[in-house]
Amino acid sequence: MFDRKIYIERRKALHERLSSGLVLLPGNDESAANYPDNTYRFRQDSTFLYFFGLNRPKTVGLLDLDSGEDILYGDDTSLEDIIWTGPQPTLTEWAYQVGVEHTQPISHLYKRIEAAAAKGRRIHYLPPYRAETILHVGRLLGLMPDRVAAHASVELARAVVALREVKARCEIEEIEFACGIASRMHRLAMRMCRPGTSEREIAGAIEGVALQYGAGVSFPSIVTQNGQTLHNHDYSGTLQSGRLMLVDAGAETTMNYCSDFTRTFPVSGYFTPKQKEIYDIVLAANRKVFELAHPGAYYYQMHNEAARVIAEGLRSLGLMRGNMEDAVAVGAQALFMPHGLGHQMGLDVHDMENIGEKYVGYDEETLRSSTPGLSSLRMGKRLREGHVITVEPGIYFIPDLIDKWEVEGFGRDFINFAKVREYLDFGGIRIEDNMLITPYGNRLLGNDRPPVTTSEIESYMNNN
Repeated sequence: MFDRKIYIERRKALHERLSSGLVLLPGNDESAANYPDNTYRFRQDSTFLYFFGLNRPKTVGLLDLDSGEDILYGDDTSLEDIIWTGPQPTLTEWAYQVGVEHTQPISHLYKRIEAAAAKGRRIHYLPPYRAETILHVGRLLGLMPDRVAAHASVELARAVVALREVKARCEIEEIEFACGIASRMHRLAMRMCRPGTSEREIAGAIEGVALQYGAGVSFPSIVTQNGQTLHNHDYSGTLQSGRLMLVDAGAETTMNYCSDFTRTFPVSGYFTPKQKEIYDIVLAANRKVFELAHPGAYYYQMHNEAARVIAEGLRSLGLMRGNMEDAVAVGAQALFMPHGLGHQMGLDVHDMENIGEKYVGYDEETLRSSTPGLSSLRMGKRLREGHVITVEPGIYFIPDLIDKWEVEGFGRDFINFAKVREYLDFGGIRIEDNMLITPYGNRLLGNDRPPVTTSEIESYMNNN
């Protein structure tokens, strides 16, 4: 964890952004995989981590906005627990490390909430995303589970997003470390990528790297020759010469800060001319965003800039036609890139999206568009110094989507469907990097960027 002063200052900043009542910040509990004693890898709630820093199950943080008091609720380990887990610090000892002076057993939390509710005090909480937390909050507040999300605090959501989305230097260092782990993962995938190797072998190997150097992967890895399926978690394929391999994978540090890279490379070790043409368009879109992004710019503008590069590139190959400004205005290029350009990243790989994209990626100034492609953009609002964002343009040839658009006639003024059908077995290409917004522009995160140009990739794959 960070120095205790950091957590004290974070909680102080949250106190200052809200007026009165209690702020309830539940940590996560262990979650059973297939029976109670066999649990999934424990992952603490990110907002709890941000303000209290403790990777400890069954712990709840409470801020009293009127008294200024911060309290941690939880129970110390019993003798039976110690037999299985060994001696553990007491809650008071944990609390000292993050600057909290007051601790109480978890049973006292119910009394505190009940007393506050009886006085009509506001209880602020974020929308829970785990079933056990929904039930816990419902029991505390006397709400049916299906009503818990509706009573979540908009004021708290906005306050937490405003604090968490601007990364401090210590956070950026952690994210840089996570990027370094991810680079090792992607380089290993390139070294292992040969005809006859299974997708599962590569997926297992790179996830092992994430555990060697950190807390594991930041999301289930995508390791596939079928890159046209955007979230493909099927590792059953055997690599075939002539195909493209898409690896979308990232790592978490032991403090749970994340990275998220995507690289696409040829199974044979060399791109075909057709693959290289499409790849270079995607790379040009990636580079365009790094050229333009700066504080004050809107990220939806960066999406549109990347979309124009993709559209112009596809027009040069005869896949699109007409005026590309008009094509992007109606979202015709979304046939090839149906997703958004990127998302915020930090303690979550899609940072704070449990709070709600309308607060994280959008605000009163920036509303989500309904234009194809742009409508899927998770982060559209004005960029600020300290934002960490992914930049992940792509081009995909999705047969079912192509069929649908051609039958319905959408984009027919801009899309050469006859030419597109020559690419139905192409797959997909995505190139993803992580960006920090700086005072005067931006910079790439990670000191060891995985090979990204076609020449770099071919050289690395054939000389390692």
